[in-house]
Amino acid sequence: MSTHDIGKTERTEMYLKAVFALQHTAPPATVSKVAEFMGVSVPSASEMLKRLEQQGYVQAGEEGVGLTREGQEVAVRVVRRLRLAERLLTDVLGLELERVYEEACKLEHVISPEVEARLERVLGRPARCPHGLPIPSGDGAVPPLPARTLADLAPGTAARVWAIPEENPELVRYLKSLGLVPDAEVRVVEVAPFNGPVFFEVSGTQRAIGREAAGRVRVSDDGS
Repeated sequence: MSTHDIGKTERTEMYLKAVFALQHTAPPATVSKVAEFMGVSVPSASEMLKRLEQQGYVQAGEEGVGLTREGQEVAVRVVRRLRLAERLLTDVLGLELERVYEEACKLEHVISPEVEARLERVLGRPARCPHGLPIPSGDGAVPPLPARTLADLAPGTAARVWAIPEENPELVRYLKSLGLVPDAEVRVVEVAPFNGPVFFEVSGTQRAIGREAAGRVRVSDDGS
């Protein structure tokens, strides 16, 4: 395979990963969301998604873009390698949470199946990445995320942070500064009206977060 071919393969994998991630963490996967995820213009994302549709990897729907069976298979393989690499960078190398996604993206395209299997064993077969997102199994199964977010909780409700977005380092850094990291125990104190902020308590400290950002924090009642 030539260097040019490798470049095209990586680009395809990155777009399919973007569609997969958005479908699971911020549905629907619209063209504009894919563009934002990839850091490109909407016309560029639209053109690439049309190519992927012609190649049989994605399909356009009324609400957004979806993956075909072939596209899902590719995306799951990439996401599995990405999130295992994230665990390596966090658990073994001690890289900061807001930096691991970008660094792991450099590794996801070059990890071989043998290295992937050994990496999983060395890491103790982790179920979630450092951001709390599920690591697909070797057979392609993807555990679901909890449906509720911090923005959905009523005042007085306690929950555990289950997952936060991985692809936006600024958002990860912000959530981390508020103590909203996987497995943190939180309790909603007040929800301001008219789409105002959510006031919550974590580690004995009361903090506030905008409704949009709170909607990106997945929570679980029991952490299971």
